[in-house]
Amino acid sequence: MKVRIINKSGLELPQYATELSAGMDLRAAIESPITLSPLQRAIVPTGLFLEIPAGFEVQVRPRSGLAAKKGITVLNAPGTIDADYRGEVCVILVNLSSENFVVERGERIAQIVLSKVERMELEATDVLSSTQRGEGGFGSTGTK
Repeated sequence: MKVRIINKSGLELPQYATELSAGMDLRAAIESPITLSPLQRAIVPTGLFLEIPAGFEVQVRPRSGLAAKKGITVLNAPGTIDADYRGEVCVILVNLSSENFVVERGERIAQIVLSKVERMELEATDVLSSTQRGEGGFGSTGTK
């Protein structure tokens, strides 16, 4: 699937790290470092603009290494880039650690995944079909 891209970052285009990678890494297209204090968030530009085909979205997801090792994640994960959006792709990063984190220019801060989207048609009703689970949520099926 081809997705058209404009790259104003001055950095290399996103690419898959391995042959079977699901996502491409996004890099921070910033002129000077950004320091994220604990619990601070920032919108980090990538310098990239996408033309996503109709029927698809691009999801912005955290990088597992940054999350596990540094406590840095994407605040609205997964973030959705709609097919009709033509603005710059930006990443909302948040620091969930107890230490400052410095985002440097060109640093891989998130990943993007192309995903097919099905549109739904809502049908109003007064009754839903029953299931074994019913209305149980938030841990109702247990942990083991």
